[in-house]
Amino acid sequence: MTDPAIDHDNSYAELLGSDDSQWAFGHDFEDPLAGVDTSVPEGLDAGELAQECLRLGDDALVLSHRLSQWCSHAPDLELDIALANIALDLLGQARLLLARAAAADPSVVPVLPEGSPVPAEDALAYFREAAAFRCSRLVELENGDFAQTTARLLLVASARLAEFERLREHADPVLVAIAAKGVKELTYHRDFAAQWFVTLAQGTAESRRRLEAGLAAVWPYREAVEPAVTQVLTVAEVDEPTAGRSVSRGHTEALSRLLAEMQVVARAHPRGQW
Repeated sequence: MTDPAIDHDNSYAELLGSDDSQWAFGHDFEDPLAGVDTSVPEGLDAGELAQECLRLGDDALVLSHRLSQWCSHAPDLELDIALANIALDLLGQARLLLARAAAADPSVVPVLPEGSPVPAEDALAYFREAAAFRCSRLVELENGDFAQTTARLLLVASARLAEFERLREHADPVLVAIAAKGVKELTYHRDFAAQWFVTLAQGTAESRRRLEAGLAAVWPYREAVEPAVTQVLTVAEVDEPTAGRSVSRGHTEALSRLLAEMQVVARAHPRGQW
């Protein structure tokens, strides 16, 4: 007998009731810094702290989106899951860092229409123009093939790991906690990329050709070459590309295309609740 209380025309209607037992992690998102003392320590400039968190958070957010583009396109199922997991790690870092930036200096958060339920970290992710993003040009680049993605991940993860290790001595205890959590994740990201870098270098002639081409494509956009990167290149018997550093300033055109894809739904529904 049909229950008249059930809306059979809407497959999702029953999922939105008051019973949360079917959700593994709930269906609502709490403030990622709930319960944390987010006051800015004396002697720290709140605006500078917010900008530092935006830079780190934007790097994580943009690279996370790039890696998520590999979903269902990776060379095999195991790599598909691994890249997705790395993307999720970076998304978690982005959420914490953008929330920290907003708490330190609320003026960095875009103003949304009255009544919008969008939390501060989402507003920073989905409602800023490209010019307001502080990410590096390296994370903005298109993925290229798997070899190029591997080369970029090695450079980014190595540099980010070194920076997070330094941040564990930062004067802001919130940033220290975020860095401490991120170090373990970034160690895995670097090791994953290093393993595949060596594997591709020592694989077939074609895999080595693609790896060297991918490394040459991302090399000009590097911020620094960490000792770990030099060690991996030595083991892989791959020479550093001869290209110098990119001298261009500002963002690449690739960032605007990425944001157009990433932000379109949120911008179309600024009062939406997900």
